[in-house]
Amino acid sequence: MAKKKNPYDSTITLSVAALVVIGIIMVFSSSFSYALVNFKDGYFFLRRVTVWALIGTCAMYFCARFPYWKWKKFANIILLVSIVLLVLVLTPVGREINGAKRWIGVGSFSVMPSEVAKFAAIIYVSTSITRKKEKMQSFFYGVVPYLLFIGLFFGLIYKQPDFSTAFVVSVIILSLVFVGGMKLSHFIGLAATGFAGIVSMLTYIMLSGKGYKAKRITSFLDPWADPSNSGFQAVQSLLALGSGGLFGRGLGRSVQKHFYLPEPQNDFIFAIIGEELGFLGGVTILLLFIILIWRGVRIAINAPDLFSCLLATGFVAMLSVQVIINIAVATSSMPVTGMPLPFISFGGNSLVIFMATAGILLNISRHTNFDRS
Repeated sequence: MAKKKNPYDSTITLSVAALVVIGIIMVFSSSFSYALVNFKDGYFFLRRVTVWALIGTCAMYFCARFPYWKWKKFANIILLVSIVLLVLVLTPVGREINGAKRWIGVGSFSVMPSEVAKFAAIIYVSTSITRKKEKMQSFFYGVVPYLLFIGLFFGLIYKQPDFSTAFVVSVIILSLVFVGGMKLSHFIGLAATGFAGIVSMLTYIMLSGKGYKAKRITSFLDPWADPSNSGFQAVQSLLALGSGGLFGRGLGRSVQKHFYLPEPQNDFIFAIIGEELGFLGGVTILLLFIILIWRGVRIAINAPDLFSCLLATGFVAMLSVQVIINIAVATSSMPVTGMPLPFISFGGNSLVIFMATAGILLNISRHTNFDRS
């Protein structure tokens, strides 16, 4: 490795810091009434998100200082831990909340194995591709093993059930394989097959008309057809965004957070941002994400080696897909699904994982030559 190191990328640091601070403020604003009624403590979520932000800051600092190439040594261990956690969550050890088993925990502390799976997928697949980069052009040796890997993670996470996170992990792995040297023809074929499979599955669910998944699809097509039941979340989210106008109602003055949107501090926090801070507040959030994604892409393109390029690619893919899904759900551009807004939604595991991966990106930036052609 080069002896001379660049300074840490201040744009990434400032963008992450701004998003986390905004997240803490908005989690408190959106959750106060909910926490006061359900936990008899309006500061319930504020204290927890602050603690998780401090843990995330420590994780980000450690990953920024820890040489990125040393993650290769721990790739197999991280993968094994991730798979064990994903299996355990499906056993009686897992916690069931709102009909889904996605957590393992003791007391008030809980771990969401699917969040760990994202981090494990980035580290392990990046390491694996680096070690077999000469075989990536081969479909059988370079692509099929990762398809099996996608199948394993997808199956375990989908079983919880959590389709959106399973989809994110699949996109992360496929993005890494593509950047790692996969043939364009193989990528196009797999992308087309995957797209056709998703469309077929959604069509079958919709036509069958059974289960909550079918209700989510039909409510997406026309949320106003059943605004008090299946279309309730989508309608309330749109009302929140629409009532915010250009400048918003003002911080803390949301109406929809008062038990119209369920748990507004989580999946629909962007709707509360739009209601309280208006169109300009929402655009500001989007610009911060765009800046962070742009810096990640720039680091990936100029990375000193394949491994660091893949690590940066994995972070960008994870961040981009989650931002797109969360905002698409809040704006009723896709069916309702549970996906936190990175750095902003309440969720300690997600916040720590994103801050840790941002730290890895910062470490890579110290070894990146941005002046080369």
